[in-house]
Amino acid sequence: MIFRKALLAASVVALPLAGCNDAADGGGSGAREQIRVVGSSTVYPFTTAVAEQFVRKYPQFQSPIVESTGTGAGMKLFCAGVGAAHPDIENASRRMKPSEYEECVRNGVRDVVEMQIGVDGLAFAQAKSGPALALTEQDIYEAIAASPYGKPQTAKTWADVNPALPPVPIKVYGPSSTSGTRDSLVELVLKPGCETDAATKALKDSAPEQFESICSRLREDGGYVDSGENDNLIVQKLTVNPTAVGAFGYSFLEENLDKLKGVPIQGVMPSYKSIQDGSYPGARPLFLYLKKAHLGAVPGLREFIAEYSRAWQPRGYLTRRDLIPAPDPIRAAADRAASELVPLDPAQLK
Repeated sequence: MIFRKALLAASVVALPLAGCNDAADGGGSGAREQIRVVGSSTVYPFTTAVAEQFVRKYPQFQSPIVESTGTGAGMKLFCAGVGAAHPDIENASRRMKPSEYEECVRNGVRDVVEMQIGVDGLAFAQAKSGPALALTEQDIYEAIAASPYGKPQTAKTWADVNPALPPVPIKVYGPSSTSGTRDSLVELVLKPGCETDAATKALKDSAPEQFESICSRLREDGGYVDSGENDNLIVQKLTVNPTAVGAFGYSFLEENLDKLKGVPIQGVMPSYKSIQDGSYPGARPLFLYLKKAHLGAVPGLREFIAEYSRAWQPRGYLTRRDLIPAPDPIRAAADRAASELVPLDPAQLK
């Protein structure tokens, strides 16, 4: 982790590239000799690992800039335009939304290459010394929603939500609103929990905005604590508050099994196998998005993508960083995208 921080700190200044007049020089407004990556805090450790290997293998290129901004904030930066002032790659812990793609197009970013680098899980965890919790999607929704089923949030302890759970205070440390992990929390866990109520589920068609508000908004009275983009900070908070629960990328749980234990959801523990086969409710894909217009302008960008594609293989070094390889057909599609660099079809986004 120290090396990753040093890499980031050493790479924050982009150097000018004289005489570059192509798509990534912002129309003559300057250019970069460094690759710039923004986005997901979950994908960040994988991308920094690739950046480290890239620098060793290709010393003629400068160290990439890798910024942990969160998926949503990263998409805004990525889609803001083409040129040296805008990043080349977006890390994402969820798929690009149609609205984000439309924003890209409005700003001249038309050829975007999508690659699924692997699979991760939105894992729920607690300190090893914490009380035993086995939660359902409904439990989690009722515990941390701002207004469960449209009613005031009154639950103070897990027992208030479900009498079978221990009477310990509800305290969930989780991702911020700019994080793709937050989007995964909403889509993979909160909405399924919300839809256990038939009347609320019916709002999905009859009153979609009301449905979104009831099912997606999180409480702000301390029951849910927005912990920013630093998942390691959540790990630290759990070790000093053993009754609390954390929600973050599975790789952070895997790295800290000496301190933490997973919390089963719907009776399934977060694990390598349950995430790869999709049986764990929090399983989710991880993505890389490339701005194709920058390929001929930013030195090393094509080589960086090729290095990443080698790293995400089942025997690639990212598995040692706890990346879970994607199933074979999905990985084959990602390999083709990385080698052929064919832009994504926006019709596939939903």
